[in-house]
Amino acid sequence: MGRSEQRAASGAGAASSASPERADSRDEILGVSLVAYFAAVLARSEDGWDVSETELDSVETLADLADLARGAAQDDDSVLVFIEQEDAWFAIVRVDGEEDPRIFVSDGAAAARSSYGSVLTDELVDQAGESEFGDLDNLVAELEEEAEAEEQDDEEGEGHNGVPVGPLGDAHLLTEFGLAADALLSLSGEGAVPGDALEEIAEALGCGEVLEAVR
Repeated sequence: MGRSEQRAASGAGAASSASPERADSRDEILGVSLVAYFAAVLARSEDGWDVSETELDSVETLADLADLARGAAQDDDSVLVFIEQEDAWFAIVRVDGEEDPRIFVSDGAAAARSSYGSVLTDELVDQAGESEFGDLDNLVAELEEEAEAEEQDDEEGEGHNGVPVGPLGDAHLLTEFGLAADALLSLSGEGAVPGDALEEIAEALGCGEVLEAVR
């Protein structure tokens, strides 16, 4: 329950719940795709967090996702969007009023292979390019040890379309809500389960039961 599904069919008359421009072979298996996503909006309130499931069908850009989040905001307070592709990756997008969204993705290369994930990774790679990688603290969340990263690169290649394997983005975006960067990174390493990770993150935020209820 609580899963939105993106389908893309090959051949004439193909239809997709996502944008036609993004419905490509990345999410296809033998010409037909059935990729399960879960997405939820967490709006900060006086009593904690108001949590609701959301659909991503109309999301084509990061601006669309930010608008979706702002529509749920209470008095311009913080809004988080949780996105999970089953058994592959999760992402958190934080929107504070009209400020630029802050993004964290558990595995950049895995997310870049999906339509919704690539919306986020493309933005992060663009940001890194603009900064010439001069300040990566809030752009690239490094793996705990460089040796582990190199080993993964040997086994899995250099990522997807230039997007690195492993955590990507602002690992500090939940610090003020009680989840430190190292704790977030520990939920994103090798062997982590995206659904379980989001449950643990929600628990740390104090809304674990509410999130579970909408899944």
